[in-house]
Amino acid sequence: MTTMRSSPAPAVSGPTAPVPARPPLGYRPIVDLDSGAVVAVEVLSPAPSASRRGTREVTRQETEVVAEWLISLVREASGTESLLPLVLPLPARTLMGGQEFVALVEGLLRRAGRRPRDIALMLGPELAGLPRKALAAGVSRLRAAGFRCGFGTAMVRPDLVVEAAPFLMRIDPGIVAGVAGDQRHATVVEGLARIGRGSGVYAMAAGVGSADDVVRLRGCGVRVGTGPFFATDAWRPGERVTPVPEPAVERGGQEDAGPRVTEFLVPPVGFDADATAEQLLEAFTDDPALNSAVLVDHRERPVGMIDRTRFLLSVTGRYGHALHAKRPAMRLAEPPRTVPAWMSALAALRVAGRDTERVYDDLIATNAYGQCLGVVRVSDLIGSLSRS
Repeated sequence: MTTMRSSPAPAVSGPTAPVPARPPLGYRPIVDLDSGAVVAVEVLSPAPSASRRGTREVTRQETEVVAEWLISLVREASGTESLLPLVLPLPARTLMGGQEFVALVEGLLRRAGRRPRDIALMLGPELAGLPRKALAAGVSRLRAAGFRCGFGTAMVRPDLVVEAAPFLMRIDPGIVAGVAGDQRHATVVEGLARIGRGSGVYAMAAGVGSADDVVRLRGCGVRVGTGPFFATDAWRPGERVTPVPEPAVERGGQEDAGPRVTEFLVPPVGFDADATAEQLLEAFTDDPALNSAVLVDHRERPVGMIDRTRFLLSVTGRYGHALHAKRPAMRLAEPPRTVPAWMSALAALRVAGRDTERVYDDLIATNAYGQCLGVVRVSDLIGSLSRS
């Protein structure tokens, strides 16, 4: 998951349904188990009582209350000044509210200054009790609107995971808790991670409690997790988390020595692959220090890199705005130069030097799934290595 820049959206009219008072929000960091970077923030809050009915019918009032509740979570979380993607709880039965609910949430979200792709909606364990077709259709509607969708429990049939294709699948704390010392737990976790990889679903370990858990989870193929090992319940976005153990990487010589590229990561400014050149131009204009922007697909994998200098030469030159502004920025993008997050800074510098025409272009650090974790400026690598 990456840090995205949101563009202002036109105001839309929202519902007037009252939102019940609720306790203060809790926050939980979602951490990349390889790099130790916080890649998203999970917001913790009990669902409004209107969404806890046992009947299958979902009324308009219920959809309005849940939509307003979700947006209130977004607004309050925005007060932390965190630009990380958010993972929000969503009562699973709300999926039966149809397209009306999805359109309502999308409109209110854009009014709050966030894009659907910045939000993952985590369905509770009660999703297993929903009619299969209704669940798959509801997830499909969320995905079509640009939202990420997660299953808040791994206790669903594997074929349902394949059919619905959520973005995330949470592995229950009860399973994760014994992963370091119980081979049976490790086998279950490894199986769930394989199901996820094979179906394009990212397994997330919940309840990670120790450094040994982190090491074993990585061995099982799990790449993101959350739990008391990383932070206490008092954690707030922007605060530090407990560092993860160093991955056991085979070192082949001097080029593998020294700091890893993760020490030089800066948050990426990412855009959908279909973003227009005008949107990129606005980003570069607003931030004079921005060297590059990353174009990513629906799985947060980089598909294009926009270099500031070459992009501005194309767009601001004679007839450049007329030719490019309303068209996809991908037309002006170059292939992303990626390096794995575990790579050493010296080895990354060697990668940068392979292309003499783009030797100073930013590199993109990726995790084991090929997702963008951040941007590495070659000038930072050179400066650090020259001093050492």
